[in-house]
Amino acid sequence: MTKSMTNGNPAKLIILFALPLIAGNIFQQFYSMADTIIVGRTIGVNALAAVGCTGSLSFFVLGFVMGFTNGLSIVTAQKFGGEDLEGVKRSFATGIVLCMALTLILTAAAVFLTRSMLEVLQTPEEIIDDAARYMKIIFWGISGSMLFNFTSNMMRALGDSRTPLYFLVLACSVNIVLDFVLILAFDMGVAGAGAATILSQLLSGICCFYYIMKKMPSLRVECRHFKLNKDEVVLHLKNAFPMAFQMSIIAIGALILQYALNGLGAVSVAAYTAAQKIDSIATMPLNSFGAAMATYTAQNYGAQKYDRIRKGVFQCICISVSVSIIMGILNIVAGSNLAAVFVGKGEKEVLEQAKTYLSITGVLYWVLALLFIYRFTLQGLGNGVVPTIAGIMELIMRAFGAVILVAAFGFSGACWSNTLAWIGACIPLSIAYYISIHKLTRKKKTRSSCMRAASVV
Repeated sequence: MTKSMTNGNPAKLIILFALPLIAGNIFQQFYSMADTIIVGRTIGVNALAAVGCTGSLSFFVLGFVMGFTNGLSIVTAQKFGGEDLEGVKRSFATGIVLCMALTLILTAAAVFLTRSMLEVLQTPEEIIDDAARYMKIIFWGISGSMLFNFTSNMMRALGDSRTPLYFLVLACSVNIVLDFVLILAFDMGVAGAGAATILSQLLSGICCFYYIMKKMPSLRVECRHFKLNKDEVVLHLKNAFPMAFQMSIIAIGALILQYALNGLGAVSVAAYTAAQKIDSIATMPLNSFGAAMATYTAQNYGAQKYDRIRKGVFQCICISVSVSIIMGILNIVAGSNLAAVFVGKGEKEVLEQAKTYLSITGVLYWVLALLFIYRFTLQGLGNGVVPTIAGIMELIMRAFGAVILVAAFGFSGACWSNTLAWIGACIPLSIAYYISIHKLTRKKKTRSSCMRAASVV
């Protein structure tokens, strides 16, 4: 099912598109949450820390995958908005080839370097073996992550945000079952958690691809669509690589912060891990509204409806900021109780630090809401440079927090580094958005004036 976002009420379209994204992203978080809860409650805090300390490293690689596939889908959405259906098919075929090539490269490099990267991060000795075992399995499953991210993003580019949700629900259920089977029944430890995650992701990716081939004729490609055109490849890479590098740049900042956290010990790593899981759920609506703006903006940009872009951004800001305030209050009030789900009420030191994290970040969720909207809107316009610059700002601010604030204030310094990163990234993104929308509006007025003058003549 495809859906054009170039006509109708922007707020309604954005909300209806974002709701399945919110649910889907929450279920996607359940992949890792299921691992975390089962590992933390059945194997122990050290095992929880082993899985948790791999989060930033995993994001460094898999974030590149997510950014790359997002960039490919922007081109597809623009062509769909411009009603270039043959271009949509060529875009999908080009994306398939590029994703296959990138999967081979990333898998080989990531698996080979896993242990070395964990050692560079000074992963505590008591958890590094489990962390390496878990991470290698995740990296062997990069193909599953690539398949799901690519196919789901392509469906969303054509306005279908519901179908990926259905497959995620199925995959989440399978993931939880496999966690219990592989960890408890087969005694595979953290390796079982990793295997459950990649098998579930692969299942959801296969389901998405099968659905596209059967139910979405706009993406049903033939052999002739795989005759790659140099200009087409360059166009896709110009959109895909900036978004991919942007995600990895952000991940580098997270890796630096993880390095500092590892120096604080396993308790702080476990607290940060538990709090981040809750934080991820709380910020999913904000991320989803931003992701909705990428498709909305790309389609309307392809249709040259620039006024609708500006109107949609304003309405989305009102919605997302309101949600961010509610989620921030919930985390501040209920932080300790939420963290206890992962480690139990007996781990008082872990719970206290987790509450500190959730209280500090919850206050500034509204900044993160703006960041997502401006970033994804610029990406929908095909502007990958400024979001990359914003990613560098995130890196700088998070590194400052890791080096300076953690040394001065310990765990709370690590928490403040995240909020500083949001502020640092939001500034260039907001400036670039208003400059871009002003240029597009002026361009449309100039074109309209020329057309009126030509009609008079």
